[in-house]
Amino acid sequence: MTRVLSGLQPSGQLHLGNYAGAISQFLEAQKQNDMFVFVASYHAMTSQRDPAALRANINQVVVDYLAFGLDPKQCHIYLQQDVPAVTELAWILSCLCPKHLMDKGVSFKDKVAHGLAANIGLYTYPILQAADILYVDPDVVPVGKDQKQNVEIARDLAAKFNHAYGETFRIPDYKEAQHAAVVPGIDGEKMSKSYGNIIDPFMDEKPLRKRIMKIVADGKSMEEPKDPDSCTTFQIFRAIAGPEDQRTLDLADKYRAGNFGYGHAKQELFELLLDHFGPARVRRQELMNDPSYIQQVLADGAAAANQAGEVVMQKVRAAVGL
Repeated sequence: MTRVLSGLQPSGQLHLGNYAGAISQFLEAQKQNDMFVFVASYHAMTSQRDPAALRANINQVVVDYLAFGLDPKQCHIYLQQDVPAVTELAWILSCLCPKHLMDKGVSFKDKVAHGLAANIGLYTYPILQAADILYVDPDVVPVGKDQKQNVEIARDLAAKFNHAYGETFRIPDYKEAQHAAVVPGIDGEKMSKSYGNIIDPFMDEKPLRKRIMKIVADGKSMEEPKDPDSCTTFQIFRAIAGPEDQRTLDLADKYRAGNFGYGHAKQELFELLLDHFGPARVRRQELMNDPSYIQQVLADGAAAANQAGEVVMQKVRAAVGL
């Protein structure tokens, strides 16, 4: 059975970009694979300084994972801090990592450009992510476009280790959700909590609709034909419904025909989100009231991850002479 690994950082409420770029792939992958999904709590420390907020965000991500449809019977869900040998592996990999590989980090440059403090944790973030990946020896890592480089760095580090110490790591492949590679936020830029432009599918209906109506649009009148591919609202709709979904195709036709305003498109997006995430919205409320279930899911997931990772670490330690 193919082993699959991925995870998300607990930097706040998960949003449509997280869902389209990553979680939708998780849901598909768990059906036929040995699936590991973690919460990247150590990664969140590169920008989070409030311990109460970090704990709340970690819990929220787990709840959202389960609400969106991750099934503990089909996948192992765990917290990064519950597999401590990951940080041991990160140090070992850092001793092989050339500085120039970190200098190329697009994510680091992008976050600093948007005002995030440039700390060493943020700079070496890809090394820890490489350890997250290689620790459980996956065949495939599903990613959004913005994380593709970090998986490539993990592959590079695995290859460097194998070259230096002999064949130890599997070189994982990655799978990218092409149609949702980068989901725009309400301002047209990449959807990101850091930029304050997200759409939260779990918002109450009234604020959710208000949020959607703030999506940027050009100045074309309702009567004019429009290019759907250049419209932020349409791009978000397509990322959630899928490019070949009949609703997406019908919406594109309405854009091109004219006599269809951006307000109409936003209303269709609002209705799509209520329909698509209806069961998840109900499930999320149930999970918020069952903390013992959440804890059991995490304990089981950590046990599975530690078992898989110890097999890898025994080989790593022996290879380097520890």
